[in-house]
Amino acid sequence: MQVITDQILTQVITPRQPETHKGNYGRVLVIGGSKLYGGAGLLSASAALLTGAGLITLASDAVNRSALHARHPEIMFLDWTDLTTLTALIKQANVIVIGPGLGLDAHAQKLLQLTLTTVKAQQTLIIDGSALTLLATGDFKTNCPAHLVLTPHQEEWHRLSGLKISAQNPIANQTALAAKFPKQTILVLKQHRTEIYSHQDIFQNTSGTAAMATGGMGDTLTGIIAALIAQFKNVIPATLAAVYLHGLAGQLVGTTHYVALPSALIEQIPELMTQYSQRPSTSELT
Repeated sequence: MQVITDQILTQVITPRQPETHKGNYGRVLVIGGSKLYGGAGLLSASAALLTGAGLITLASDAVNRSALHARHPEIMFLDWTDLTTLTALIKQANVIVIGPGLGLDAHAQKLLQLTLTTVKAQQTLIIDGSALTLLATGDFKTNCPAHLVLTPHQEEWHRLSGLKISAQNPIANQTALAAKFPKQTILVLKQHRTEIYSHQDIFQNTSGTAAMATGGMGDTLTGIIAALIAQFKNVIPATLAAVYLHGLAGQLVGTTHYVALPSALIEQIPELMTQYSQRPSTSELT
């Protein structure tokens, strides 16, 4: 198992070139936020925005439009009942996030099915939250051609893999990942020391704090992952950097706050990215 340190940030996060525009930094689509869990979709989209994605759209329940635009008018909004426009947006996005606050009702199932059958090989699909539960309990095919990033906590991974939490160890987790999901799938298994699995390698995160144990942290992580993949393209290093950056931002908030709220964590990210983009990289990515 390889340990992730802040070196991954200097390797992945590079300075922006002068002659660039928003289109160079990727299109992210977040599908999430039911009436009951609207904040989840908003946090994920907000994290993508402050982590630097060029264009972000939140497809959500219409009740969440005003809350989003009051906080971040930079993020576009789509009523997720407009399936024609949603299909077009899925096709245009570089990275799609589905699941934060999605819910488990019939419409949520329809949205997941639409997403799984629309994404293409050159895209990345991040599956989180409710969508993981639907994937584990419903009749959904997991062999879509996109790069898949799964972000379960240990109980969600139990549902997906069949492995009880007590049986979840590196060998068992990687074996289950290879057996149940396409080769291009990455597993971000959230726990005290989050572990990231590809079909070849296993990594363990070293950043984070107990102050991050509060609702919305996972939703925030998905947005950070989405934005770094959208900007820096190489899926595995970008995912590793996102997990470390998420924990590092939480640590900063946690030094002065007993609880590190996700909204406060997100505010730390632009400055951290500036700091690490200006440091010399100690090694080259492969």
